[in-house]
This record gives sequence, structure tokens and C-alpha cells, in this order.
Amino acid sequence: MSQSPVNMPDDPAALKALVAAQQAEIAKMASTLRAHDLLVQALRIRIAKLKKQKFGASSEKIEREIEQLELALEDLKVATAETDDTSSDEDETLEQDPPSEEGEASPEKTARRRPRVSKNTPRERRELDPGDDCPDCGGELRVVGEDVSELLDMIAAQIKVIEIARVKKSCRRCETMVQEPAPSRPIPRSMAGPSLLAFILVSKFDDHVPLYRLNEIFARMGADIPDTTMVDWCGRAMKALNPLIEMLEKDVMSSPILHADDTPIRVLDRSQRDKGLGKGVKKGRIWAYVRDQRPWSGGAPPGAVYQFAPDWKEEHVLSHLGQSGGILQADGYKGYAKLYAPDLEGNGQFREAACWAHLRRDFHDVWTATKSGIAREALDRIGVLYDIEREITGHPADLRKAVRQEKSKPKVEAFHAWAERQLTRIPGKGDLAKAFRYGLSRWTSFTLFLDDGRVAIDNNAAERALRPIGVGRRNWLFAGSDAGGETLARAMTIIETAKMNGLDPQAYLADVLDRIHDHMNPRLDELLPWNWTPKAVSQAEAA
Repeated sequence: MSQSPVNMPDDPAALKALVAAQQAEIAKMASTLRAHDLLVQALRIRIAKLKKQKFGASSEKIEREIEQLELALEDLKVATAETDDTSSDEDETLEQDPPSEEGEASPEKTARRRPRVSKNTPRERRELDPGDDCPDCGGELRVVGEDVSELLDMIAAQIKVIEIARVKKSCRRCETMVQEPAPSRPIPRSMAGPSLLAFILVSKFDDHVPLYRLNEIFARMGADIPDTTMVDWCGRAMKALNPLIEMLEKDVMSSPILHADDTPIRVLDRSQRDKGLGKGVKKGRIWAYVRDQRPWSGGAPPGAVYQFAPDWKEEHVLSHLGQSGGILQADGYKGYAKLYAPDLEGNGQFREAACWAHLRRDFHDVWTATKSGIAREALDRIGVLYDIEREITGHPADLRKAVRQEKSKPKVEAFHAWAERQLTRIPGKGDLAKAFRYGLSRWTSFTLFLDDGRVAIDNNAAERALRPIGVGRRNWLFAGSDAGGETLARAMTIIETAKMNGLDPQAYLADVLDRIHDHMNPRLDELLPWNWTPKAVSQAEAA
């Protein structure tokens, strides 16, 4: 907008035109500023994502930064869309197939892709027929074609009452009374149906919606379900699922290769609640044990087992893994040491596989704080190993081992020699020296992936499994008790394993809860996520 003085006209019409022109110029400048804000925020997110790719796929600090930046960018976009009067060029045809993999759209012009729906999404056709007679002359109309557009809408969830009427009949000849037996219910003598229970369980343990909020949601649907009632339903539904969860846990924990990690969770401590604000909360732990053979085309289905413990003592890990053995990929938690310790014959319960992502994060933290050239070189050397890993993900173990022996092993050996030289040239008490010593002291564990194509280069599988806990902590803040933590762990075991196997956890739990009491124990494995077939499909196959 020009800063030179403006001669104001005396004519009211000319004055209105001048004001309108200046308002248009102000609106244009405001739009430009909003576009610049969006560009800056988008570039900041891109920089954060590039840092994540370069310095560690699981850096907690970078993850939090990206989440905050994306939330701010989303708010900016909503505000911009609210004031934008230009029409959208969005295509009215919904995509049914996933788009081809393309590079990320430039922040200067964000691509607005069309909404996608699965091929199984219900469709409803509404025809707008002009009739049989011409509105102008009354002549007969004939069909010459049609214009079809699509509208994506949603059927709101609703509570439904199912009346189960068991008709009684008597025999006219012998007076025998005949009546169909009452169908089993997920919770005996309870009104809760399987789909309702599945919705509550997924909302609480996967979407992390507190039950008092669910009470408000149900109230909008016309049903008053007290949160105390839902508490009882959750507990009894989990009791019904326990035999299946125990079978799932036994199957996953028998894997010859397991990923393990843990995260803190705040737990109310009833014994300390009278000692003042903040004293009634203690720190418990959630452990995740993951079987994921997809990176090396293994035959076992993926699964995750969660275990709660009231503290961080090693006795819990020894109990969780007491019946397991093979290779354990984990961080440097001291509680695992006894699992790796050799017996009299020189064999340990587990062989340790270390995590290069953990080591990389240590160097990244040093580089971020000091801009150390040595830390920068360590990151670059480790980054080359990850470039090789990306090329062999999803290939058989034998091929992965062959490629690692040819390409990765020389670089790992060079890293080892270089690290030992650097350790003699830097202060021994600094964080950089600690990072080097952490890697060199566990070198056998860090190099195990070179000799076994089944072993991953890092422990990201377990770290990904713990991300839902981080999301939940922001919603429910703490578990109500140790028993509540144990229930959370069991619920996440079955829900997250269902998701890892490509299932909709709500549809899966609804079907399982509907059938679990009618399944004999020898057939219970049919309901495991990797074996599950929906009831309607299994009945059709049987017919």
C-alpha cells in the first residue's frame, strides 16, 4: 500500500470507490502474508523431517518438534481456508486406488489430493430425473447420457436396541414345549452387545478417550450409559478376551527373535495419596515385546505383547522373558544382562542385538549441542549403513546377509577402527567419548546383524510399538492403579496386534466378542488376529 499522501475527493461516490480499492489492496496483502506464513511453517516441517531422516528415525525430540509444527501448520491452514473466498478446484470423483508414490509437494504450492475411499465403501445412487415430458413443448424426452458427480458423506453412529424374542411353541400332539436356546452374550446377563463393547474398548485403549467423554458421546445418541457401567463392561469384556490374549502372548513370546523396549507410565499410588499434591503418583513401566519378521520375509505373523510393571526392577524383565530365548534386540537397560550371561557351557538364554539408531541418537545429541565435526562424521558413517538397509528391506534373510557382508561389513569395520582412534584424541569424560564407549563396549552386539539376515539394524520395531503409549499419556495422564496398567497392557496387546495384521480392531473385536463363548478351546486359535476370518465369511465357506 502506498505511503504517499492521498488527496481525498469530495464526491461521496469517488470516496467510496477509493475506500473499496484500498480495502481490496489490504485484503490482497493479508492474503500474501498468510501465504508466507504457510510457506515458512511448511519449510520448518520439511527441515525437521529431513533432520529426522538424517539423524535418527526415532529421535524423541525431533518427533515432538514435528508434531508441534504440524499442529501449528494445520491451524494456519484452517484459518486461511476460512477467509479464502476462492472456489476449490477439487475433483468430484473419489479415488479408489492409492496414488502412485511421488515426491513430496513443494511448500510453494501444496497439492490437494482428492479424498480416497476403499472399494468396499457402501455406495448409494440418487438419480435426478427431469421426467418424461419436455418442460418447454411437452414433447417426449429420451435419455442421451448423464452427468455423475460424487458426494462423500457419513452415516453417524447410533445406538440400537436389539430385541431378542424367543418364541415358545407347544406340540399339539404331545404338548412338548419347544423354544430356541438363548444366544450367548459377550458378558453374561448384560445388555452390552459385541459391537458396543468393541467400540468402547477401542475408544478407551486405542483412541485413548476417557469413559466420561464416551458418556457424553452416547448421550448425544440418546443413550445414558454411566461411566461406572462402562468400567464394569470393560473389565468383564477383557476377562472374556483373556484366554485369547494369553494364547497370543505365548505365540509371540516363543519367537526366536524379539524386539524389546519400555517406557514410563504414571500410576496413582493409593498409599501416598494423603501426603500432599503430587505425592500420590508413582512411575510404572510398560514393556513392549515385538515379533516382526516382515523386513526379512519371515513366515510368522507380526505381533506385539505389552506387559505392565509397577517399577523398573530387572525381576520383571526376567519374568516376562523367562520362557523365551534366541536373539533379543533392545537398548542398554541393565536388567537384560542376566539374559545374556553365559551358563557353564558358554551359552546364554539370549544373544544380544544392539540398536544402531540408539547409538546414532547419542551422536546426534552431541552434534546438536556442540556442532562437533567428529559427531557429524559419525552420523554420516552410520547414515551410509541405513542407506544399504533401505535397499534390502523386505528381502529374504539369506540375501540380506549376503548384501551386508559385501557392502556393510567393510564400513562397519572402518567405523570401528575410526572410533578407536577418535577415542584417544577426545576428552574421556565428555558425552562424545561416552557415545563411542557405548558402541565399542557392545561391539559384538552391534555387529550381529552382519552375520544374521533376520536381525534388524535397529530396535525401531519396539519403539514404534510404544508410540501409542505416548499418545495416550497426553490424554489420560496416568493409570488409575497397577491393575489398570495391567488391563491397559492386555488391551493394547490384542488391539495393536490386530492393527499390525492389517485388521480394523473394532470390527475384529466385535466379531471375536460375539463368538468367543461359543468357541471350544481347541478352536480358540481360529480367533487369533492372523488366523481370524469374519463370521459371515466363515459361515459362507462352510456352506
